[in-house]
Amino acid sequence: MENTIESENENQYIPGVCNIGKEEITARKKSLYISLALFVVDIIVLELLHANHWWGITVFVLAASFAVSFQQVYFKFCVNFGIRGVFNFGDLGKTFTSEQKEYYQKDRAKALKMIVTGITFGIVIAVIYYFM
Repeated sequence: MENTIESENENQYIPGVCNIGKEEITARKKSLYISLALFVVDIIVLELLHANHWWGITVFVLAASFAVSFQQVYFKFCVNFGIRGVFNFGDLGKTFTSEQKEYYQKDRAKALKMIVTGITFGIVIAVIYYFM
């Protein structure tokens, strides 16, 4: 019975909770894998080149990107859509506007929280890398 409820909730807009459907989630998963691959390659290249630790800023950017991408897949919530007050549960590229101001505020708050979490993760990983 729980799976049915979860399936129904996966395909509907819930302000501040879920603003993307299956096709958008699939696109976010691709971004997640790409950001993870770039992060790993960046660390390997920096180590192989014995780059100055100040190049760790690239580690920050890629770790933050990975964290935001991960959250978008996990929460089924697009940060960009949340900031703009739109959602999509259909074909890629089509969006619908959140009509109510309260919905927009919830979406924006969720998006900002995800951005702050991503930046915090990026900082922590960059600091760890810097002191390695």
